[in-house]
Amino acid sequence: MAITKDRKKELLDKAQDIFASSQSVVFAQVKALGANDTNAMRSAMNESGVGYNVIKKTLIGKALDDSTITGDRPEFEGELAVAYADDLIAPARLVQEFAKKHKKNVAIMGGVFDGEFMDKAAMTEIANIPDVPVLRGMFVNVINSPIQGMVIALNAIAEKKTA
Repeated sequence: MAITKDRKKELLDKAQDIFASSQSVVFAQVKALGANDTNAMRSAMNESGVGYNVIKKTLIGKALDDSTITGDRPEFEGELAVAYADDLIAPARLVQEFAKKHKKNVAIMGGVFDGEFMDKAAMTEIANIPDVPVLRGMFVNVINSPIQGMVIALNAIAEKKTA
């Protein structure tokens, strides 16, 4: 069924708003994904505060032409979905999670990260950044490691002197 001009204008405005107001946008190729899986993906994104829309490539292209995003725009192949949020990492991470579950049906094609276009490889790397609590744990481990090494060395010296 064809989209009316009013609906196209509405979608174009929505796309322009997404690119103007979001810190991070992920372009996802979604093909032959079942209704249940699509609804599960939308629900997971809504719970995480990530928006998700399927918009025609031509309308996305027009919205990107009007935006101030720098860099080389990735090529769009197949059906295009857009995941977006003010959180820099959440959209990429959620699309990556679904891409792992549905390897043939969902894939990251690129995105916009902090006002710059990113290719597929860069957005996949961003998606693999751990959550903040995990990063904090890693940081504590890095701080703790030299201290723990020093305690073990001092303990060995103390045991040697008492023996």
